[in-house]
Amino acid sequence: MDNAMDRVKQLIDLALREDIGQGDYTTLSCIPENAKGRSQLLVKEPGVLAGVEVAAKVFDAFDPGVKFSVFLPDGSRVQPGDIAFEVEGKVRSLLQCERLALNFMQRMSGIATRTAFYVSLIEGSGARILDTRKTTPNMRILEKMAVKIGGGENHRMGLYDMVMIKDNHVDFAGGIVKAIEQAHNYLRTHNLNIQIEVEVRNMEELQQVLGYGHVNRIMLDNFNIKDLSAAVRLIDKQYETEASGGITEDTIRQVAYTGVDYISVGALTHHVKSLDLSLKAI
Repeated sequence: MDNAMDRVKQLIDLALREDIGQGDYTTLSCIPENAKGRSQLLVKEPGVLAGVEVAAKVFDAFDPGVKFSVFLPDGSRVQPGDIAFEVEGKVRSLLQCERLALNFMQRMSGIATRTAFYVSLIEGSGARILDTRKTTPNMRILEKMAVKIGGGENHRMGLYDMVMIKDNHVDFAGGIVKAIEQAHNYLRTHNLNIQIEVEVRNMEELQQVLGYGHVNRIMLDNFNIKDLSAAVRLIDKQYETEASGGITEDTIRQVAYTGVDYISVGALTHHVKSLDLSLKAI
């Protein structure tokens, strides 16, 4: 897998080309080539700041001559009126980069803020919040970075770094044990050192998995609190456990105190309101 920051740079390059195209004719026509100026990133609502490093890379990718001064780093808890950073350089560069930097930062800060909220709901339980693959296409690297900034943890990055046997895999493979067996054999044959996680839908499937083994983590999908507690006791730390499906803000603390290791929350990345930020000329 490519270095994460290399992937971020590729994404920035594509996004700049998408936005500027043949040229920002508004800026080119209104602003003299050698005009210099400064802008500040203004926070307009409370939350957790994310994407400062990414914003710096946006300006640097377009114009390495832009000076980027950070006042509040990624992970800072911010309030309206806070100034996160200042950029100084050619006005043309500042104007052509501002929307892309804001788009990245507003989305990432919204995710970090949402993640921090969920993490606070299970504080003291020992469980950890996980993201999912329910991400914006081609934005996954940044959205998962934002989850970590907000205090959560990343699940798999894609289909390539973990075997995750879900309900459709089980049904198409002809049963949960058969699916695990085939996955285990495939990894061994191809000399792949990645973990196997399997989703179980009920106690019967859980018993089958425990009887066969050869997995690293068991996802308990859409279990009610009573069954989830019973399942965690039955697994008895033989494997990592993950709760998923139907978990809300009202129930997540109960879920955490069943003793599960992880709770995956798709809403971290697909039910998110961007944080209100603004880049203002000084």
